[in-house]
Amino acid sequence: DFNKMPASVQKYRDQLENRCLLVKNLKVFPVEAIVRGYITGSAWLEYKKKRSVCDILLPDGLLESQSFEKPLYTPSTKAEIGSHDENIHPDKVVEIVGEKIAHDIAETSVKLYSKASKYAHDKGIIIADTKFEFGADSDGNLFLVDEVLTPDSSRFWLSSNYKVGEKQDSLDKQYLRNYLLSIEFDKKTSIQLPENIVQKVSERYVEIYKLLTGCDPSFI
Repeated sequence: DFNKMPASVQKYRDQLENRCLLVKNLKVFPVEAIVRGYITGSAWLEYKKKRSVCDILLPDGLLESQSFEKPLYTPSTKAEIGSHDENIHPDKVVEIVGEKIAHDIAETSVKLYSKASKYAHDKGIIIADTKFEFGADSDGNLFLVDEVLTPDSSRFWLSSNYKVGEKQDSLDKQYLRNYLLSIEFDKKTSIQLPENIVQKVSERYVEIYKLLTGCDPSFI
């Protein structure tokens, strides 16, 4: 609503209306709220070693890419640039942000994932997992921040190709991860990605956009 803009901005309405955003200054919590509906990726690696995910003990006999009975909240720290995020037990979030905020983040994240999963399922897409980030304003109100449900923050599988007990072909950044693993990338040096890898990642992002929105991304 452009009428909510500061007076110093409103005088430029003819130039800025429908071309700008009114934003809030928030304190972002150093936690990535990861919700998993299926066991894959780092969760599968931990499960094979310890029968747990984020130190949450799970039943015996789970298979790779198998769905959980209900979405699993498995947070991680949000590391500074140059450092790596660390998977943590949900109880650790209480130590970082306090009991109420930790509870609200966990509850909201699972609700968001559940709603998004149903929407995607109706489009033939499985959201295996995703991550959310949250912040608070000066009054302590919780806000969802950063990107939401994108191929950079989520793992998308085609329902038609889904098979329990094996790795799934993903329409997200996993393709790039797989390439970097294949060349034993050390996660420290800067590299130039081959053009064909860039193109294939882009094609996957465009495909998932079309499937989820029903729109053709003509802006690309």
